[in-house]
Amino acid sequence: MESVEDSSLIINIKKGISPLIQIEVEPVGVWYHLFEHNRRHGHSHEDNVTESDNSDDSKERENKEVVIKDDITFLRSLDPCKWKDQDHYKVLGLQDLRYKASDDDIKKAHRLMVLRHHPDKRRGAGEEVRDGDDYFTNITKAYEILGDPIKRRSYDSVDPQFDDKVPSDKPANKDKFFEVFGPVFQSNSQWSQRKHVPQLGSMDDSQEKVNNFYDFWYNFDSWREFSYLDEEDKEKGEDRDERRWIEKQNKAERAVRRKEESARIRKLVDNAYKLDPRVIKFREAEREKKMAVKRAKQEAARQREENELQERVRKEEEERTRKEREESELKERLAKEKKEREQMKKQLRVERKTMRDMCKGADYFIVEEKDRVQAMMDVETLCDGLQLLQLKDLISRVTETKDNKEETRKIIKQEVNDLRSGKLTNINIANMNQSNYGHTNGTHKGKNSTTTSSASSSNSNSRSSSAPGADKEWSVDELQLLIKAVNLFPAGTAKRWDVVAKYLCQHGPNKDPRSSKEVLQKAKELQNSDASALKEAANKGSLGNSISNEKKIEKLEKREGSSVSAQASERLETPQEMLGMNLAPWSAEEQTRLEQALKSFPANTPSRWDRIAEAIPGRNKKDCMRRFKELAEMVKAKKAAMQAAGVKK
Repeated sequence: MESVEDSSLIINIKKGISPLIQIEVEPVGVWYHLFEHNRRHGHSHEDNVTESDNSDDSKERENKEVVIKDDITFLRSLDPCKWKDQDHYKVLGLQDLRYKASDDDIKKAHRLMVLRHHPDKRRGAGEEVRDGDDYFTNITKAYEILGDPIKRRSYDSVDPQFDDKVPSDKPANKDKFFEVFGPVFQSNSQWSQRKHVPQLGSMDDSQEKVNNFYDFWYNFDSWREFSYLDEEDKEKGEDRDERRWIEKQNKAERAVRRKEESARIRKLVDNAYKLDPRVIKFREAEREKKMAVKRAKQEAARQREENELQERVRKEEEERTRKEREESELKERLAKEKKEREQMKKQLRVERKTMRDMCKGADYFIVEEKDRVQAMMDVETLCDGLQLLQLKDLISRVTETKDNKEETRKIIKQEVNDLRSGKLTNINIANMNQSNYGHTNGTHKGKNSTTTSSASSSNSNSRSSSAPGADKEWSVDELQLLIKAVNLFPAGTAKRWDVVAKYLCQHGPNKDPRSSKEVLQKAKELQNSDASALKEAANKGSLGNSISNEKKIEKLEKREGSSVSAQASERLETPQEMLGMNLAPWSAEEQTRLEQALKSFPANTPSRWDRIAEAIPGRNKKDCMRRFKELAEMVKAKKAAMQAAGVKK
């Protein structure tokens, strides 16, 4: 012990400890529950509140001197009545160690203070001591607080020397980040329940270390409990109710202070995280990494789109080339077929002219004058109905027997009968079948796929014995009307077969309506190769027309002065020409001229039909008027049939 002049005494204590021995212990009782609590919450046994909580740091000072400052002037200035507001560490001379002082340091400091400042000793030295108003009371109160671990923790929570300020997040602190925030985190680490608190570190720390640091501080578990600042002591309550009320008030105030402390720590961590250059660097690196990944994805997508575009262009080019090749082949084939048809038509016209001229030159091989009209009609029937080879064969046979009129007449009649009975193919029926087949399969391929499918289904259903109307027979007029309706309503017409059925019901001789399936079945039969029924029906129709014409001619012969029975008539026209009719089918050019003339000469034009006929070579006024009426009737019939079938325009 060394005395110092005036009123201060400095005591130096040297100490050392023996080597540590590690032993295994098993917690029991209260310590077992505490051990389980720490294990579940991730705390170590060093986090527990014991008497030596604040003595761990003393191990770092094992062989260092502990300086106890005895400031007599400070002690004499203390007021015993205000002991709660005093600095207890300074009273015991441990103001330099404070919360780092161990229990042994506190005990030794108190012992030395007692030896130095005990009232009896000071009286023995001749110093005046006033009972009840002596600073030794402050020393005793300081040891009562710091010597009890619970009371010491309560006092450490409100240590007046601790700075609660938090550095701001101003940009000025960003340049000296580690110098500003490092000491603050260091001082606040004393409040952690867990030991080994991670510190701020340096600029070279890894991202994992930085993340662990902020993860620890964002989940900071503080042991500050602020009970030292309680305004009233519950032990001073007169009864149990008053003590409970005091304890309730104290707990409410502590909760408010703990909430403020949590907000303070959170603000400290937020400000540090905002200004931390390492976080900014890692964030920029992460952003750059994401951008690199995004650019890689965009590049891959762009490359994929380019590949898809190239593949699509290649396929389109191949498809275009294929279509052009198919169209070229189709055009060549159609041109070839058209050329063959034109040649055949030309040869057919030549053979027809030869047949007509030969028959005309031989006076139609008639024996009696009354057979002239019938012979002329037979020649026209053969010229219009026979095909090229058949007509050539007939001409060769007629040429061989032209000197024998009766034999030649028999050959012509037999040929007409064969044509009407169906033994010989009628060229008009064949052309009609080919035209219908072209409308169904060639002109509207895309639109007709559904119609063909439905036709096949209807055809298969119509073959069953349970199909409605299967027993109804088709008359010749109905067949001709069906052919007309099929041409009038081509493939692609909405509800085509319902419209055709309504058309047959409105204009046919049979008023009993036929179903669309039945109409479709009959149309398919007509389009098939074995159209014998159609040929026979057409021949019967031609025969009926000829019989009707014969009856008309007989009536004319009975009239007086009729030119039909005249022997000296030089007219060799066909019966249609005799009646002033041109029944040749209208060509597309003639139809176009007629439509243009109808637009050019409205209804109020004088001599309208004469002027229209002048615009169409080869057609007279009656032909134009008859064609206009036919077109008008067809339009009306088409509208009526479509309206009856429920088809909207």
